[in-house]
Amino acid sequence: MTRSTAANPHAPASLERPGAGAAGTDAHFRTIAELAGDIAISIDLPARTLRYLSPAFSALLGHEAAELQAAIAGKGGQEALGALGTHLASSGKMPPGERRVEEVDVRNADGHPVGLQVITTVVCNDDASCSLVGLLRDLSPQRAHLVDQRRFASMLNHEFRTPLATIDGAIQRLEATAQGADEAVRQRYRKIAVATDRLIAMLDEYLSPDRMAAIGKVRQPNTIAARELLEAGVQQLREAGRAAVVEAEEPTPSLRGEPEGLRLALKVLIDNALLFSPAGSKVTLGARRSGNGLEFTVRDEGPGVPPEDAACIFDKGYRGSNAAGLPGSGLGLYMARSIVDVHGGMLRLGEDGKEFRLWLPALDISGQQQLASSSPNSDNRTDH
Repeated sequence: MTRSTAANPHAPASLERPGAGAAGTDAHFRTIAELAGDIAISIDLPARTLRYLSPAFSALLGHEAAELQAAIAGKGGQEALGALGTHLASSGKMPPGERRVEEVDVRNADGHPVGLQVITTVVCNDDASCSLVGLLRDLSPQRAHLVDQRRFASMLNHEFRTPLATIDGAIQRLEATAQGADEAVRQRYRKIAVATDRLIAMLDEYLSPDRMAAIGKVRQPNTIAARELLEAGVQQLREAGRAAVVEAEEPTPSLRGEPEGLRLALKVLIDNALLFSPAGSKVTLGARRSGNGLEFTVRDEGPGVPPEDAACIFDKGYRGSNAAGLPGSGLGLYMARSIVDVHGGMLRLGEDGKEFRLWLPALDISGQQQLASSSPNSDNRTDH
């Protein structure tokens, strides 16, 4: 965004006093600053009186110089310009020559927030007096650009990570069930798995800079403890104002898979329980060993899925007969089952229609994933 502002020292927003200082040189420096779109400011110390303020200040914020003067003195404009006035007042106490750069948020005349970068220093004048001089820079274009960058990175991260998680889960299953395959086939599986891990690592490195900074630029293991999944479910219920009952065996094993995908699958089941059970009723989360894996259960106190809907409840776009008037697209349970499928697990409805049972293969002591050969998956299912 380009902002064009005339640098006229005699414009109404200017508070420069005629004859103060080397006017010609001062005007040159002000013009240089204002050509870059910055707002030049000069404040006499220790009185903290505005000596000069660029006309661009009023053009940007809609406030007059007198309003900023009042904010610096702590007498007015506190809601809109108070933070800027306080910052400038405190900057005037710096030792001469010290440079201060900070971001300050203000509000324009319409009440909309505007971010400013404030660069200030104290200079000594020829007459032994001092002044606070500085620049105010509009951060709106920069912040908008950062928001666009983050939105774009987030979109790319999601669009790439979702199919990669599907490939990752599928190749894990192929590797685990490839006992009868020849060496060449097993090597191809391994190459696919390594390439998938490399692509996921690249997403973490280049599209999640905040996450990388937080974890020291080390990729996290592609595993999640069963206890972590349960804790995420309990937190979701608490945030919804519901009582959570946990019934879990100890110790609970770890699961190999994409943590965010598994959390999402469990979240869908809990969302379903919240939507179709009475307000204030409890939801019970369970976890127990089952064969070579772990079975999670989500049980609510609602009427349950009607028997006539049970066979179709996981179909894409299907909404049960008891969903009339309730929000939803019929994709949640379908998506949850798809996620569970690629991790070699199973998701089914309990016999009374009030409980969902989510079985996932666990890691054994050597860190290998255990899968049941009879587990249904998205490659051989025919129910949708």
